Amino acid sequence: WREGHWVVLCFFSTVWGWKYHVAQEQLTRANGLPAPVPESKFQAHPTRLMPLPTLLLLPLSTPPLPRARPCHGGRLTLKPLGCRRGTVRVRASSETTEPPPPSRTQMIMDKISSAGDEVGGAGGAYSYDALKRLDQICSSICSAPQQVSPSSSSKAPPQIVTRVQGPAPAADADLGAETFDVLVCGGTLGIFIATALSYRGLRVGIIERNAVKGREQEWNISRKELMEIVQVGILSEAEAEQVVTSDFNPNRCGFEGKGEIWVEDILHLGISPAKLVEIMKARFISSGGAIFEGKSVSSISVHDDLAVLQLGDGDRLRCRLVVDAMGNFSPIVRQIRSGRRPDGLCLVVGACARGFEKNTTSDVIFSSSSVKSVGDSGGSVQLFWEAFPAGSGPTDRTTYMFTYVDPQFGCPKLEELLEMFWDLMPGYQDTVLDNLDIRRVIYGIFPTYRDSPLPAAFDRILQVGDASGIQSPVSFGGFGSLTRHLGRLSNGVYEAVSGDFLDTQSLKLLNPYMPNLSASWLFQRAMSTRPGTDILPTFINELLFANFQSMQKLGDSVLRPFLQDVIQFGPLVKTLGLVMISRPQILPEIFKQVGVGVILNWSGHFVMLGHYTFLSSFVGPAVRPWVKSLAPRDRYRWERYLEAWEYGAGLDYRQEE
Repeated sequence: WREGHWVVLCFFSTVWGWKYHVAQEQLTRANGLPAPVPESKFQAHPTRLMPLPTLLLLPLSTPPLPRARPCHGGRLTLKPLGCRRGTVRVRASSETTEPPPPSRTQMIMDKISSAGDEVGGAGGAYSYDALKRLDQICSSICSAPQQVSPSSSSKAPPQIVTRVQGPAPAADADLGAETFDVLVCGGTLGIFIATALSYRGLRVGIIERNAVKGREQEWNISRKELMEIVQVGILSEAEAEQVVTSDFNPNRCGFEGKGEIWVEDILHLGISPAKLVEIMKARFISSGGAIFEGKSVSSISVHDDLAVLQLGDGDRLRCRLVVDAMGNFSPIVRQIRSGRRPDGLCLVVGACARGFEKNTTSDVIFSSSSVKSVGDSGGSVQLFWEAFPAGSGPTDRTTYMFTYVDPQFGCPKLEELLEMFWDLMPGYQDTVLDNLDIRRVIYGIFPTYRDSPLPAAFDRILQVGDASGIQSPVSFGGFGSLTRHLGRLSNGVYEAVSGDFLDTQSLKLLNPYMPNLSASWLFQRAMSTRPGTDILPTFINELLFANFQSMQKLGDSVLRPFLQDVIQFGPLVKTLGLVMISRPQILPEIFKQVGVGVILNWSGHFVMLGHYTFLSSFVGPAVRPWVKSLAPRDRYRWERYLEAWEYGAGLDYRQEE
């Protein structure tokens, strides 16, 4: 019965399909179109015939499914080839994908940038390809787990450092491999501490995957910060003047039309990194230092007596101490933090352009708008600006646009911010984009962690600069934070190497807890948007202006340290007190914006800031003579305590006369 049933069904299917095809063929010819021609001997019926189950779903008035035509945009198309045994056979046709039109950012960068101009360090790359690579890094950061546990399924970062019990093998020494006192990994900023240590008589080497050279784009600092390098003894005053390319005053702070505050001598110098690094390089080599350019570190084996560095080209180097100056994306730091997502990100984009007629003042921080949406995700950001005259020409000006965000899925990309930069910058600078000659496009990402600075995690390895997280969470890190700590670190590292205090606990004392740095985290949180809060888009600007207005009323002793990323207990208490008295209605909004948990955590650092201020001001001077009489290891430890109190309270900063 079943076989007879299917025979009857197939018979009616054939008749029905044939009648349907004849009717559609007549309709096709009536419209002046050619009749379909069979394409294969396997087709039971002409091209447009479908098996009964599909055909019965279509009313007689419905035209047959046409043969798919080539489509634009690279979509996959299906071409019906007929039926056999009740099935439809299709052939896939893939068209070539047409690339999307280039973005405005890509067109600008392709005209001006070259990969050959790139150097190591933050902001040392200017090409569009480098921008896309950094955006990929940013996306991977935002997708990383917030907390990493041993049972986590997340892929662990490469293990660069391995602890090996016992002394280093003698094979390298037998082959004549030299043993350095210190090897600095990362030469763009590492050249400064390397030179300071070499000047003290240590045998120092630098490993740099590129060339040890500074970028073309200027660094902006204050003269006081530049003179700190002179005080360390590795730069003369005459050389310091040689690297200054621009000097400008006054400097503006402003927030969305609410008012402006003008200050003097804050980030008022532009210096040439290319010239400065070249001077440091010459001094370093003349003092006996060795530079290994074009080499990268693939692994480090830490033994009881030495660290052995395996380089990418197969060479091996030995040293007593490894100084990690590889910046925010150091592979050693990634291993220590287990690939954990940072607590915050500062995203920076900008450009150096020629054609600004008004170019004698700078902006230290300026906000020209409230919270805005950016990118495909539509996430909200509060945008800030910095702008400085450049030394390459009288109408050359560098403009930065930056924002603080929580690293999470949907975080804006640098290219998206640059597209917004081209739209907003002309209005902010009162110019026309087409009238400007773009010289360089600048971009960077700066991750921040609450548990900074990063304490040493291995024997014989120490992080410095951005790798240690010593910079303020609200700054761009880099050169400014290095100059402030250069004297402290060079003294401490020299004493550690000289006394062989290179165990983990001794090295941790060189990157101690600093409450003023931890307290700065609240300010980054207050300057970033939080999804899901009912805060007005204008609130961040209102809060910042209230604080800056209060600091201005309290005088330079309060305002100037803050503008140079130094938090001190006395000025902070005065500012918070004046804000609470003059603007009490803003307090509930602060709790909404920042979060109760963050404020409670910050309160602990605030108390410790007061405690460190007391210790540095009263206990430190009393115990310093006693410390000098101690045994070397105890003296080393207490010297680090005294430095931690002073720098952790921000009391290393002293007002210029």
